Amino acid sequence: MRLPIVAGNWKLNCSRESASSLAREVAEVPVAGVEVIVCPVSVHLADVAQVVAGTDVALGAQNASAQESGAYTGEVSSTMLAEFGCKYVIIGHSERRSLFGDSEKSCAQRHQAVKEAGLIPIFCVGESLEERESGNTMTVVKSQLQALFDLAGPKAFNNAVVAYEPVWAIGTGKTASPDQAQEVHQAIRQFIFAQDSDSANALRLLYGGSVNPGNAQELFAKPDIDGGLIGGAALKSKDFLAVCKAAAPNT
Repeated sequence: MRLPIVAGNWKLNCSRESASSLAREVAEVPVAGVEVIVCPVSVHLADVAQVVAGTDVALGAQNASAQESGAYTGEVSSTMLAEFGCKYVIIGHSERRSLFGDSEKSCAQRHQAVKEAGLIPIFCVGESLEERESGNTMTVVKSQLQALFDLAGPKAFNNAVVAYEPVWAIGTGKTASPDQAQEVHQAIRQFIFAQDSDSANALRLLYGGSVNPGNAQELFAKPDIDGGLIGGAALKSKDFLAVCKAAAPNT
């Protein structure tokens, strides 16, 4: 059985004090049977790491450089993130792809750098509204996944996490229906299965489109949805913990 996992992506929303407070509130309420992750901005990692140390909450980062070292001003390497206690790193979030020009190739390179540093990438894929309405959802998603297979081979998703986040459902209040989300998650697992069955069977697939306490349980009940990458609902501990509890086995 794949361990359910819920990651809170705080984006550029917290102050130093509020990030620590939010992490503390989450860490004080363990959720049995669920791996809970908080992903603050890089400058808050040290503070949040102290708060979650010794608790059941894991620490994640929102991005990592494809390079280990060198003249790359403004970048942060995976090794540096590991020094702060990070276990996970989000790679290829739609905002990184659309706003900062992260390409399929560069996302694949970042993913591999994270794995080489001994961390676990949360590799994001997803389509725009125009791409969904034109029937190209899986063409887009498979292309994003294929970039990693091209770089790393058939076991590219061994010891990794994939998050499906339809761009049209991020921060909009819209969400894919549970059946729509399951359809894409199932297709992702089948696509990876064709490359390496062991990776596909063990892979945890997260849904990342406006998950909230009201829709989480129905989404997580689907057989190929193993948890969520949570944005807005992760900014209030009560809402985030409700989502985490919805992912718990036998909920």
